[in-house]
This record gives sequence, structure tokens and C-alpha cells, in this order.
Amino acid sequence: MLRDESSAIRIKLPPTEMDTTLAIESISPSTGQVLERFTEYSPAQVARIIEQVQDAWPAWRRTSMEDRGERMRILADELRRDQQRLACLMAEEMGKPLAEGRAEIEKCAWVCEYYADHAATYLAPQVVASDAGRSQVAFRPLGAILAVMPWNFPFWQVFRFAAPALMAGNVGLLKHASNVPRCALAIEKLFERAGFPDQVFRTLLIGSGQVDGVIAHPAVRAVTLTGSDHAGRKVAATAGAMLKKSVLELGGSDPLIVMPDADLAEAAAQGARSRCLNAGQSCIAAKRFIVFDEVYGKFLDLLKQAMAALEVGDPLLETTQVGPMARGDLRDELHGQVQASLAEGADLVLGGKPLPRAGYYYPPTILADVAPGMPAYDQELFGPVAAVIRVSNEAQALAVANDTSFGLGASIWSGDSHRAEALAAEIEAGAVFVNGMVKSDPRLPFGGIKESGYGRELADYGIREFVNVQTVWVR
Repeated sequence: MLRDESSAIRIKLPPTEMDTTLAIESISPSTGQVLERFTEYSPAQVARIIEQVQDAWPAWRRTSMEDRGERMRILADELRRDQQRLACLMAEEMGKPLAEGRAEIEKCAWVCEYYADHAATYLAPQVVASDAGRSQVAFRPLGAILAVMPWNFPFWQVFRFAAPALMAGNVGLLKHASNVPRCALAIEKLFERAGFPDQVFRTLLIGSGQVDGVIAHPAVRAVTLTGSDHAGRKVAATAGAMLKKSVLELGGSDPLIVMPDADLAEAAAQGARSRCLNAGQSCIAAKRFIVFDEVYGKFLDLLKQAMAALEVGDPLLETTQVGPMARGDLRDELHGQVQASLAEGADLVLGGKPLPRAGYYYPPTILADVAPGMPAYDQELFGPVAAVIRVSNEAQALAVANDTSFGLGASIWSGDSHRAEALAAEIEAGAVFVNGMVKSDPRLPFGGIKESGYGRELADYGIREFVNVQTVWVR
């Protein structure tokens, strides 16, 4: 079993300063066995770390953009150098197959390099003509930014926040999901190895019960959260009460529309990949497959073939394409949604039962003839379960696509890309992909509307979320 070196960097405090009644556990989703236990940082320790990060900010904000960029490029090198070990760490701690883990680390390196290259341009002062002798809009850092991050992409979610935030001159505090503490500590260690100044980026090993206190700390200037709409509401309420900026990227129930003239084989192959990537535990995965009558049967057959061919197994094996779900309670909740949908009249085409083996495995599953009132239609299915919905025309397809409280991503598959692009204008989502799988990309803004949250990450929009847009007027 891989032993993560991050265990060597845990901060030690006298027993009186630690709450020894609380433990954070790293549990293997492949076996259900505990890999390692950590003691939650005490409120006193958390307060001291926040103050240390705040103390590091003045020097970091005055560091030149060139020097910040150099640290980011070294960080990208460190990520690539350690790619296999970090992929193994994700496989062990939350079940991501190795190939997906390596791709995630490469994407983290990319976002570091992207902002090293483009931050200066995105944050360059903008001269504006006014009644002043000289006036401009400048972009100044805010200070300490808290990131409350999820377990499903334990490195990417953090780096897509940290790279722009730190390049803008902010300092970072990470409250990671409690089931990936080893990943959280490994990320802190990566910043240290890349030569970032002490305390510019720190991990807080705490449970959700301490988040409100961190947000309320005077040194914390803003918060970003990726997670459930329930968690988003709580963080937004606390941040709002403290008059602090927040950015939320929440859940999604993304539609994938299959038009009659679509390349059905490609749509099915990419749909299966999107639905089962990361064992289906992705906010932007295709979840509701909206298929026209004319091609419904043929597409369903192709989707079944594509999903049935996926290799389910140990995420530490190179041949595995679908690993276990991250936690047992998540698998049980998903199975309950499947069973309830079947009871309401959905048709089981593939899968539908937890695999009889150790760990939290759920097979690629297809529910057909899904209709309103079923959990598969009304709720987000956060696992490898595709809900296939039959429609007869474009108006109905759009109505079904928008018949959700979420609005994160969507995809349209059609032989007429211009017509599909016109339909995209009527989709209520933060991103619409035509003939492609929805994904995040450092060059493009990422985020949602409705109950999928607000604000944007990535591109120039993302780096400007956590800055003071300052007017400078000089006579």
C-alpha cells in the first residue's frame, strides 16, 4: 500500500491544544479499510494558522508578477515529477482510476502554467478616459481566501482556485473534504516544495463544523466553495452575514440532447465516458440523456454497449476504467434513487445493483423511459447512472433540458452544428458544448446558474473574482 509522505508534515501541538475527540479518517473505497487517521486541528491551532497566513500576505502581494509566475512554473514541474505517486494517492483515498488521476495532475500543471503566462495581462491596469488628468481601473489582491473543496477531483478543484488566486497576490487557506486528508496535506507540501514563501498556502484539517468560524475570522476576506447546493447555501449565508465575497460551484444535472441527425455512435461513446468518468461523481457529467423518438432505440442500444464495455475494478490497476464510489453512504444513496425510479416505472437496461465485493462499487447503470416524478428525472444522480428520456421535438427537448433546478453544463449532439448552436442559446446553463463532452478548461470561464451556484472560475473572469477592482483618479 502506498504510504503518502504528507503524513510527515502534520503539525504537532501539545495535547492541551488539540481536540483529541475528533478524528479525520482516510478510508479506502476499494476495501472500506481505514488507511490513516488524523486529529482535527483545534480552533486555537486554526486561528494561529490563519494569522500566519495573514502575516505572509503583505510580502506576497508585493512580490512581482514575474516572481509569482516563476513559482507557479516550478509548481507545475513538481506536479509532473510526482504525477504517478499523486495518482496513486487519489486511487487509494477516493477511488479514481490511475489513468484519470494522471490526467488530473497534468491538468493541474496546465492551470499553473496558464496563469503564470496570462495573469499579468488579465490584471493589467485599464486606462479610462474621464475628467481626471489620468484615471485607471486597477486590480488589487484581497488577502486570505478560504477554499472549501470537494473530494471528487481532489487536486484539480484546489488548483483551479489556487493558481489564479495566488497569481493575483492573494494567499490561500484550504478546507478540503474530510475523506481526502492525505491529498489535502500533499497539496500543501507541493507548494512548499515549489518554493512558495512559508504560510502563503496552508491546509486546515478541520471538519465542516469549523467552517463558519474560519469564514468569520477578520483576516479571511472571501470564500469559494465547490460542493452540494446544501453546503453552498450554508457557506453563502455565513459569508453574506459577514459581508464577504463568495463564489459557489455547486451540483448539476446536465442534459445531453441527442438530435435525430447526430452521429449516434460518437454521442453514445462520449456520453458513456462522460457519465462514468470518476465513477460518475462529477458535477458536469452527462446525467439526463434526452433522445428524440426517431433514434431512441438505436441510441439506447449503443449507449448500453458502450457502458457495458467499461472495465470496473481496483483503481490501482491500469486496466480499470471505473473505480469504486468514494464512500459507502454515497453508493447507498445512489442505489436508493435507482430503486425508487424503478418503482415509479423506469426501465432497467443495465446494472442497477451494488457489486458483491468489498468496497463501494456500483456498476455502470442505465435507466430508460425516465419521466417526471422519478428521482432519476428530478434529482442529481452522483454516480455512474444514466437516465434516458424520450422526446418528440425540439421544443420538448429544450423544455426537458431546462426542467431542473440546476444550470451547470449541457451538451447537444447534432449533424447541424449551426442549428445546435442556436438551440444552445436557449439552454439554461453556464456552459453548453456542441458535439463534445462538457469539461473545464483554463482558457474558458467555468460556473453555473440557478442552484448550480454563481461566480466564475478560470480564464480572465476567474482571476478577477477575488480582487479589489479599484478606481484610481489623478488630477
